[in-house]
Amino acid sequence: MPTVAGGLREQHKARRRGRILDATRELLRDSPESVISTERIAERADVAPATVYNLIGPRDKIWEALAAAFMDELGARLAELEPGDSREVVRSTVRLFVSDPVVSRRMVREWEDSGLVLDRSPLTQLRQAMAEARTKGLLRADIDTDALAAVVAASCVGALHQWVAALIDDDRFLARALFALDVALAAAAADPHRDQLLAPLRIRGAV
Repeated sequence: MPTVAGGLREQHKARRRGRILDATRELLRDSPESVISTERIAERADVAPATVYNLIGPRDKIWEALAAAFMDELGARLAELEPGDSREVVRSTVRLFVSDPVVSRRMVREWEDSGLVLDRSPLTQLRQAMAEARTKGLLRADIDTDALAAVVAASCVGALHQWVAALIDDDRFLARALFALDVALAAAAADPHRDQLLAPLRIRGAV
C-alpha cells in the first residue's frame, strides 16, 4: 500500500507533467510549425529542463505523451456516452480532434506511432457497440464484431491523416468517418434490419 508521502510525490509529478503538456500545447498554438525544444517547454512550464526529460523523456517522446493525454481525454468523453451508440462514438472522436486542430495535426504528424492513434479509444467503444448491435439482432450472428470495429477504425485513421494533411476539412473528416461506419454496419446487417442500416447510405446518395 503506498505511503502518504509517496502518494503526494505522485500527485506533484502528475501536476508538473500536466503543466509540461499544457506548455507544449500553448507553444504549438503560438507557433504551429516551430521546433519545440525541451528548453522552451521548460521555460513555459516554469520547470527545469531536466524535469521535462525526467517526466516525459527525450524531445521526441513529447508527441507520445500528448497522444496518451489525448487518448485519456477521449476515453473519458466516450465513457459518458450512452452505451451502444457507435455513431456517437465516431462523432465524439472527430470532434475532439477538430476542437484543437493545431495541436492535433502536429501531434499526429510528429508521433511515429500515429497509425495507432485510435487503437485504444474509440476502438474499445466501437467493439462494445457493435457487439451490442449483434446481441440485439441488428447485425448477423456470424459477424466478427471485433474485426468489423477494427476495419472502421482503420478507415477513420485514413480520414484523420487526410485531415491532418489539410486535404479535407472538418466536415469532410466527420462525413468520411461516418461513411466508413455506415458501410460496415450495412454490410453486416441482419436481414430484418437491412433497410434501417442502409438508410444513412441511401440518404447520403440522394444528397
